[in-house]
Amino acid sequence: MGKKKASDSLGKSIIKHRFKTTTKSRSKEAWLHSSELDDGSDWNRINLKSVTEQSNLDDFLATAELAGTEFQAERLNVHFVSPQLQEGILTKDQVQQIEIAHKDNRHLLRIPRRPAWSVEDAAELVQKNEREAFALWRQQLGELQEKEHIVLTPYEKNLEVWRQLWRVIERSDIVVQIVDARNPLLFRCEDVETYAKEVSPHKMTMLLINKADLLTASQRKKWAEYFQANGIRAVFWSAAQENHALELKAIQEAESADEESESSEEDPPQKEEAAATPPKEEPVEDEKCKMLSREELIQLFQQLHQGPKVVEGVTAVGLVGFPNVGKSSTVNALYQEKKAAVSSTPGKTKHFQTLIIDGGLMLCDCPGLVFPTFVFSRAELVVNGILPIDENRDHVAPVGLVCQRIPRVVLEETYGIRLPLPQEGEDPHRPPSALELLDAYGCMRGFMTQRGQPDGPRGSRYILKDYVQGKLLFCHPPPGVDEVEFQEDETHDELEEVTDNVKVGCVMADKLVPRHIPTVLEHQHQ
Repeated sequence: MGKKKASDSLGKSIIKHRFKTTTKSRSKEAWLHSSELDDGSDWNRINLKSVTEQSNLDDFLATAELAGTEFQAERLNVHFVSPQLQEGILTKDQVQQIEIAHKDNRHLLRIPRRPAWSVEDAAELVQKNEREAFALWRQQLGELQEKEHIVLTPYEKNLEVWRQLWRVIERSDIVVQIVDARNPLLFRCEDVETYAKEVSPHKMTMLLINKADLLTASQRKKWAEYFQANGIRAVFWSAAQENHALELKAIQEAESADEESESSEEDPPQKEEAAATPPKEEPVEDEKCKMLSREELIQLFQQLHQGPKVVEGVTAVGLVGFPNVGKSSTVNALYQEKKAAVSSTPGKTKHFQTLIIDGGLMLCDCPGLVFPTFVFSRAELVVNGILPIDENRDHVAPVGLVCQRIPRVVLEETYGIRLPLPQEGEDPHRPPSALELLDAYGCMRGFMTQRGQPDGPRGSRYILKDYVQGKLLFCHPPPGVDEVEFQEDETHDELEEVTDNVKVGCVMADKLVPRHIPTVLEHQHQ
C-alpha cells in the first residue's frame, strides 16, 4: 500500500480540532504514564535526602516554598561577587582576620529550634510553625554569611533531616556528639549541647572522640587536658578498632573450634604448655587519655545519667554528629552486629533508628547533619570528609591544603613518586604545590587525559580519600599548643625512617633511570 495523501490527514486533523472542544477535559494525571504517577513504592514518603549545597535558583525556590509566599523578580538588582574571596590557601594575616571575625560572631551560630507544640495541636499547624521557624533560621544564617571574612559550612537545608535530630534529642537522656579525633573542635557543635539543655535540664551531653587510634598517647593527653580545663566531658574511642577486634575474635573462635574437632590426643599437653607462658605486659595508659573498650563505654553510658529518664527504667543515648565521623560504625561495634549501613560517602544513614543493647540501655542513631560551623575555606570541608569528594569540582585548593599539612618526604614515600624540587630563588623548604603533586601522581599511575596531560581531577580524588581515611595523617592540636610540636609527637620517628628510605630509593633511581624525572617534566610541557 502506498502512502496516504496529505489531504486525508489534514482533513482528519481539522475534524478532530473542531470536535475537541465538545469533549470533556481530562484530569492532569490522565495524560501521565503509569510510571509517572505518585502511587509507587516512593509515594507519600518523606524526603530525607540530605541537602547541603544548592544553586542560587534552588535556594531561592526552597526559601519561597518554606515561606509559603510568591516573589516577584526585581530588575537592576545585580550583585557582583569576586571569585577571590574564598581561596584554598590563606596567608597568616588572612587567618588572623578570619579568627577575629569568628570570635565576634560565634554567638550567632545556632541550630534551628523546634517551635513549642502540644498533643492537642493539629498536624498542619505544627508543620506550618516548623516551616516558618526554619525559614527564619535560614534567613538569619544568610545575613551572617554576608559579613566579611565569614565562611560557613554548607549546612543542612532539608527540614526533614532536622526533624530527625529534634526527635532524637527529645527521646534521649544522654546526647552524645561523635567527633573526629583529628579535628574535634571542627566537628563539635556547641549549640547542640545548649539546645539539649533547653529541651530538658535533666539531659546530659558529652563528646565521644572517635578514631582516637590515629592519635598517640601524648596527643590524646594534651586533648584530655584541654577538655578538662574547659569543663567538657569527653572520652576516647575507636569504632574501627573495636570492629576489627570483634572480627579477629570471631575468626579465632572459628579456628579453635575446627582445631578441637580435628585435634588428636597429644594436643592437650601442648596447649597447656602454651597457656603456661606468661602474657606480655602492655604499657599502662593514663586514665585521662585511655581509649575505652566496648564494655567500658557501655558501662559509662549506664552509670552517667542518674536523673529522671524519658522512658522509665531505660537510659536512651542519642548519637549525633557530622557525616562520616563513625556514628553507624559505633552502633555496630556496641551492638556487635551490623545494624547500620556503613559507607565512606557522607550521609549514608537516612532515618534515625533505636536499638536496645540490653534491658536498660537504648541507642538512638541520628542521620549525619552538617551543622553550621565557621571554617576558613571550602577546601577545609573537603579534606575533613564533610563534603563528598566525588562531587567536588574544585580539586586544586583541597590538594594544596594537603600539601601544606603533609611533609614532602611522606608524600614521596607513600606514593613512590619524586616531586620537583624548588627552583632557584624560591624557598628551599616550601611545600610542593598542588599541581606538582597531581602531575607527579598522574604520571606515576597513568592517569592521563586525551591530550596526554596528567588528569588532575581523577588523581585528586584518590589523594583526598587517602587523607580522609587516615593514610595521609594530620592531626590538629588543641588551642594554645604549637602545631609543629604536636605533630612531632607522632611523625618524628616516622620521618627519620621515611627519609632514610627516600635517600636509598633516590640513589638507586639515579643509578637506574637518571633521566626519568626530566622526561616526565618535558612530557608535561609538550
